Amino acid sequence: MASSLGQGLVLLGLLACALGVPVGYYSGAARSAPALAWTRRLTLVFAAAMAAATAVMVVALLRHDFSVSYVAQVGSLATPTHITIVSLWSSLEGSILFWGFVLGAFAAGVALLQRTGHADYLGYTLATVLVVGTFFCFLIAGPANPFRPTPLPIPTDGPGPNPLLQNHILMIVHPPMLYVGYVGMTVPFAMAVAALLRGQLGVTWLRPLRAWLLVPTGFLTVGIMLGGWWSYEVLGWGGYWAWDPVENASFLPWLTAIAAVHSALVLERRGSLKAWTVILVLVTFLLTILGTFLTRSGVVNSVHSFTQSPIGPLFLGFLGFCIVGVVVLLSWRVDRLTSEPSTSPLVSRETGFMLNNLLLVAFTFTVLVGTLFPIVAEAVKGVKVSVGEPYFNRMSVPICFALLALMGIGPALPWGRADGRKLRRALLWPLPAAVVAGIAAWALGGRNGWVVWAAALGGYALWVAADQGLRPARARRRGGASLAAGIRGSLRQIGGYVVHGGVIVTFVAIAISANYKESVEGTLRPGGQLELADYQLTFDSVALDQEPHLTAQRATISVTENGKSRGVLVPALNFYPTMREPLGTPAVRTSLVRDLYLTVMNVSNDGSIGLRAIVTPAVAWIWIGVLVMGLGTVLCLAGAAKPRGSAA
Repeated sequence: MASSLGQGLVLLGLLACALGVPVGYYSGAARSAPALAWTRRLTLVFAAAMAAATAVMVVALLRHDFSVSYVAQVGSLATPTHITIVSLWSSLEGSILFWGFVLGAFAAGVALLQRTGHADYLGYTLATVLVVGTFFCFLIAGPANPFRPTPLPIPTDGPGPNPLLQNHILMIVHPPMLYVGYVGMTVPFAMAVAALLRGQLGVTWLRPLRAWLLVPTGFLTVGIMLGGWWSYEVLGWGGYWAWDPVENASFLPWLTAIAAVHSALVLERRGSLKAWTVILVLVTFLLTILGTFLTRSGVVNSVHSFTQSPIGPLFLGFLGFCIVGVVVLLSWRVDRLTSEPSTSPLVSRETGFMLNNLLLVAFTFTVLVGTLFPIVAEAVKGVKVSVGEPYFNRMSVPICFALLALMGIGPALPWGRADGRKLRRALLWPLPAAVVAGIAAWALGGRNGWVVWAAALGGYALWVAADQGLRPARARRRGGASLAAGIRGSLRQIGGYVVHGGVIVTFVAIAISANYKESVEGTLRPGGQLELADYQLTFDSVALDQEPHLTAQRATISVTENGKSRGVLVPALNFYPTMREPLGTPAVRTSLVRDLYLTVMNVSNDGSIGLRAIVTPAVAWIWIGVLVMGLGTVLCLAGAAKPRGSAA
């Protein structure tokens, strides 16, 4: 029953997309209101069908309906309920179904929220979203069908989801955040395609495009952070970013999306960079499809990726189709988006934005080359080549420092022309903050030149962000408005600089944590001790705990700091029925100053353990900084909200 119902709903979604594509493009070309109304209806049918199909799968998982092939693949009677729900995106077929659900939700959002105005753009936009929907519905209905009936005899139990997804609560929120970020890039892509087909990108269409770009960018930002946090809390190596190909796959569209957001701001403010903005939005979507191919084709080995599957070539073909379509469309129409010649001087905020974008594009190219080179080398020459952290760190660190410097200098510069006195005042005014931050870093023990520089540049940029972010509110207050009214009227500007503040905090925290990590390893018998920094770690005992879906060996470690007891930490080794090797669960004591990180590497028959201890400063500020970025994005969206009846 569930198999037939689910497949029928997916086929309904596929039919709605297939009909909506030609109707939508016709409504845009002919500016036909009836055709646009039908495009909206078909879009909502697609969204409803995908939501219903996803609900059918969730119910089948919760009921342990092993007659459905996907439930038999990832379900288990012993799996806790919350992990059972997570199973929806734990394997290939379910992840594609969830992708279709999120795409349907975004499509419905565009159809419902853009009901007034922009009619000459909207038909093209919805049709392009439905092109993407057609591809994913085809995958779900065919090669990645999670609703196939299970071959007889139907099993009475299943293996459960990937143990890596069961080992930490972050896997409940990390994948959906990334999916919303990835899938949501379809909407600004479709809006950019509409601008090209329409032959113009006016300010009234730019505003919703920028808003629909900010939404997935914010989710992608938080999703990447949660992925790093999960890696830190689960994998036992004490790090949060290893330049893994799948990590890079999410980072690449984030870089170009950030560049597109800044480019759109210049376009809205100065009327320039139209074609550049559109190209960045288009490239961002293409990178999401590339990233999806990398994670679902089996071409890279990663704890984050799915196993090899038959849909890899299909994704590669769809990526090729999209690239060809984008190149043809740009060749045909990009000249219609030419901006007015810029009259801005070399030293201006516009130039700062452009340099920022060039650095972000250079960063994207650097990561892209390092990610794809091993794959291409193996495909062409059959030689396995490794591009690891040394390459990425050597190439990315200078770019990151240049971006941090520009985050301070760029916003301090005025728009357009300014006299020399104002320029000097703007650039010199934040210098005391840089000096104080650099001295503070040195006084607190920072002897690494990169860290001192990061602190100094961060102090400069934070001062500028605070000053520029509050400047519009102060101006409104001088005009007679209350401070609260001034802030409400400046939410978008304030939000942008809150995002900058989060980026600065995260960057400085990464610089500190990467350069001052300490670690020690040892084999301990009960009563044995390890010392690290000012911690003394005493191994007490190992307990064996049996749970329905795993067996855990938990080590109790007493922690003393500077002679004072700090309680106990309990790192563990978890044994899942579907894994031959145990999966570690580190114990982490987090503070705003530093983290104490303990990992059990092995447990011997004589009761001794192999213990790794790591002390890393400022890690918590990485997560705090990214959450501040998310808050700033929310403020930007709140400030950009306009009445629905605004003109097209």
